[in-house]
Amino acid sequence: MSRVITRRPIVRVRETGVSRRVDSLAAEEPLEIRLDGRPLTVTMRTPGDDFDLAAGFLVSEGVIGSAADITTIRYCAGATEDGSNTYNVLDVRLAPGVPVPDGSLERNFYTTSSCGVCGKASLDAVRTVARWTVDDDPLRLPAATVSVLPDRLRSAQRVFDRTGGLHAAGLFTADGEALCVREDVGRHNAVDKIVGWALRGDRLPLRSSMLMVSGRASFELVQKALMAGIPALAAVSAPSSLAAELAAASGLTLIGFVRGASMNVYAGEHRLTDCP
Repeated sequence: MSRVITRRPIVRVRETGVSRRVDSLAAEEPLEIRLDGRPLTVTMRTPGDDFDLAAGFLVSEGVIGSAADITTIRYCAGATEDGSNTYNVLDVRLAPGVPVPDGSLERNFYTTSSCGVCGKASLDAVRTVARWTVDDDPLRLPAATVSVLPDRLRSAQRVFDRTGGLHAAGLFTADGEALCVREDVGRHNAVDKIVGWALRGDRLPLRSSMLMVSGRASFELVQKALMAGIPALAAVSAPSSLAAELAAASGLTLIGFVRGASMNVYAGEHRLTDCP
């Protein structure tokens, strides 16, 4: 966890006085993802689960759909002028026959931890075509199960406990069992790490599962869920209008403002067993 959390001296101001102390911060470092040796994108992320992050990113972009599509993922030695390995550059080698995407996938500039698709070279590239459909997924969810997911997600956030500065995403079964939880400074990175975990374990598509995120539900997060075959997405905050439109058009269940027993269902209400 040494690269996940850093320590920094601070001045702490309170009503009772001013003091000096050392605080824990969530680490944020750039990760350059190369595809067959060619630079593809740079994202700001919390170090950890980098191979899953790269694999999940490629799934979300429609480049790959199974573990067999990847030959190797490795950190690039000699990434700096002095030849050292920073563990901030990795190369994904595609299997023979897997087409390399054209230049429209490349980012014009680095992706910040929160901007999502703002760095796309073309908005046309955003609407990638999913390999699987979710509208016929048999998942059914009691509202009582959905209501406990924020607390279960929060209880698994070990780094957040020390820093207070990370987003989280969790993949859950229909009865609320956590399958995978990931933290990152970026919402979309946390989801990509889950998708990459699933791909590298030959678990795609993630049918009859639910994705829970700690922040809002953006268009990009809905797209990532669809690309992984996840039929339901819940968030503790609000969805965007485009996220709700995409969910409704794709048959994905989208739930926002999950706080205790209350929640808003924006699309796919047929999967909640409590809805008339």
